[in-house]
Amino acid sequence: MIDKSIFALPGVKAALLALLFLDIARALAVAGQAWALAAAIVDLWYGAALADQVGWIVLFACCFIGRQVLVYVQQAYLEGYAAARADELRTRLLEKVFEGGAGVVQAHGTGSVSTMVLEGVDQVETYLRLILPKAVGVVVIPLVLLAWIFPLDWVSGVIAVIAFPFIILYMVILGHTAQDEAAKQHATFQVMSNHFIDSLRGIDTLKLLGRGRAHGASIMHVSERFREATMKTLRVATLSSSVLDLFATGSLAAVAIMLGFRLIDGSLSFFPALVVLVLVPEYFKPVREFAADYHASLDGKNALMSIQNLIGEPEQPRVQHALPLWDASTAIELQRVGFAYPDYEALDEVTFRAQGFQKVGIVGASGAGKSTLVNLLGGFSTPSRGSVRVAGEQVADLRQLDWQRQTIFIPQTPYLFHATLRENIAFYRTDASEDQIAEAVRIVGLEELVGELPDGLDTLIGEGARVLSGGQAQRIALARALLDEQRRILLFDEPTAHLDIETEFELKERMLPLMEGRLVFFATHRLHWCAEMDLILVMEDGRIVESGTLEELLASEGAFRRLVSRVGGGAL
Repeated sequence: MIDKSIFALPGVKAALLALLFLDIARALAVAGQAWALAAAIVDLWYGAALADQVGWIVLFACCFIGRQVLVYVQQAYLEGYAAARADELRTRLLEKVFEGGAGVVQAHGTGSVSTMVLEGVDQVETYLRLILPKAVGVVVIPLVLLAWIFPLDWVSGVIAVIAFPFIILYMVILGHTAQDEAAKQHATFQVMSNHFIDSLRGIDTLKLLGRGRAHGASIMHVSERFREATMKTLRVATLSSSVLDLFATGSLAAVAIMLGFRLIDGSLSFFPALVVLVLVPEYFKPVREFAADYHASLDGKNALMSIQNLIGEPEQPRVQHALPLWDASTAIELQRVGFAYPDYEALDEVTFRAQGFQKVGIVGASGAGKSTLVNLLGGFSTPSRGSVRVAGEQVADLRQLDWQRQTIFIPQTPYLFHATLRENIAFYRTDASEDQIAEAVRIVGLEELVGELPDGLDTLIGEGARVLSGGQAQRIALARALLDEQRRILLFDEPTAHLDIETEFELKERMLPLMEGRLVFFATHRLHWCAEMDLILVMEDGRIVESGTLEELLASEGAFRRLVSRVGGGAL
C-alpha cells in the first residue's frame, strides 16, 4: 500500500525516527488524557467534590495541550522535510529533462512532463506529508495504547487485537483496488495533458485544414475518459471509507457491549471500563486516518512513481567535442539531417552550410519545420540521421557545451524569471555593471518601462509579479543578448510572431544592430525580415526546398515566390 521507494529518499530514516518518538509521546498523552478524564468522572460519580478533581483536570489539560503541541511540531517538521524532498525531485527532474533534451519530452509527452514538473512534484510533497506520519502512527500508537488496555481489561484487549488485522487486511484489499483505479486515472490524465498541449500547438493547422470541429469531438472523448476514471476512483474511495468506518465502529461496539455485561455482573469496576472505553476509539483512529488519507495520497504516489521512472531512465552516452570560439572562418554544416517525432517526420534531408557572421533566415508555412530546425541548432533536439559538422568536427548533435556557451536563444515568448528586472536583464551576465545595464536598457528602448515601474530596475517581474507585454518581454530578451558580447551565435524562433506590426517594426530597429558580427539563424513567417538576411532557407514539409539570397530567390519561380504570392509579402 505504501510506495517502498519513499524509504530510499534522502533523510527518510531520520524523519521516521523523529516521527516514532513523536508518536510515542502522542500516545502517552492520549493515555494520560483518558486516565485523568476517567479518574475525575469516577470520583464525581461516587460523590467526591468537584474541587477535589483539580489535579486530574490539570493533568487532562496538560496532556491535551501537549498532544496538540506534538501534532504541531510533527506537521511543521514534515512540511519542511517534504518541501526539501520535493525541491530535490524537481531539480533532478529538470536536470534530466535538460540533459535528455527533446528526446525525453517526446518519449513521455510534453503535457505529461509539464504536469510532472508543475503539479506532480507538488502532489509528491503532499503525499510525503500525509503518508509518512500515518504509516508510523498506524504502527506505533495502537501498540502503545494496547499496552495500557490489556492490564485494565484483557477481554477488550483481545477484541482489539483480533479486530485490527481484519481491518488491515480489508485496507490492503481495498488499497489494491484503489491503486488500480488511481493508476488508470493517472494514465488517462497524462494522455489528456499530452492531447491538450498537442491541440494548442496545432490549432492553427487544424483550422487551416478544416479539422477544428472533428478535433473538438476528440478532445471531448479524451476528457470524458478522464471524467469516468476520476468518478470510478472517487467511488472506490467513498465506499471503502464507509465500510472501514463500519468495521471500526462494530469493533468499538463489541468492546462497549462486553464492558457493559461485565459491569452489570460486577466482574469489572467502573474506572478501568471507562479508561478502556475512552482509549479504544483512539486505538482505531490511526488506521481510520490512514485509510482516509491513503486515497487522497494516491495521486502523489503515482506522480512519485512517474517522476522516479523518468529520472531513473538510462542516459544515452554523449561525447563532448572541443569546439573553437566562433569567428569569421568557422563554419557549421548539416548534411542530409533528419529528425522524427513519435508520430511524424519533422525534418527530412536537411542540408545547408553557414560560415562566419551571416544572417540566415528560415522561412516557410506553419508546420514546415522552422522551429524544429532551430531547436536542433540550439541542441534541444538530436538528429535521427545525417551528419552535423562544426569547424570541421563531426558531432552527433549540438548539445555540445562549447557550442551552447556561445549561443543565445530567443523564442516567441521569452521566459521572465520571478526576479527583479535588473536580474532578468543580466541573466547571461550576472557581473554586468550598472552602466552596462543602463546602456542595454537605453538601446533596446526599455527606459519608459523602467520609469513606469514603482521600483525601477529593482521591481519584481515574472511569475505572480508585475505582468509585462509581449513586446516588453522581447526587449528584455534583446537586452540579455546585448549584454553578453561573448556569445556569437543568435537563434531566433519567430520572436515577433505574437506582436502587432507597429511593435515589431520598432523592435526590428533595435534587433538589427545586435545581429552584426554574429551568426544569426532567424526563423520567421513574416517575410519583410528576408531583406535583412544574407542567406534564406525556404522550408516545406520538413525539407529545405530552396536557398539563396533574396534577389536570387525572387529571380526564380520556386517555393519562395509561391510563398510571397500566397502571403503578399506579409505574414502567413
